[in-house]
Amino acid sequence: MIYRWVVFVFGFMATGDALAYLDPGTGSMLLQVLLGGVAAIAVAVKLYWYRILAIFGIKKEIEAEEESS
Repeated sequence: MIYRWVVFVFGFMATGDALAYLDPGTGSMLLQVLLGGVAAIAVAVKLYWYRILAIFGIKKEIEAEEESS
């Protein structure tokens, strides 16, 4: 079993230069993916906000405040 890990680690250590090129569009794409993920999380939280509050037990306090107003 340990033999596999040794071969795996030494296999990565023996690799040479990749000589790869990342153009400026790659950074822009990564930023767009990151911002899109943040926006998707924000929308999901907004859609399930009251369920999230109910999980933490805060919803009952909000309902009590609304009823007393």
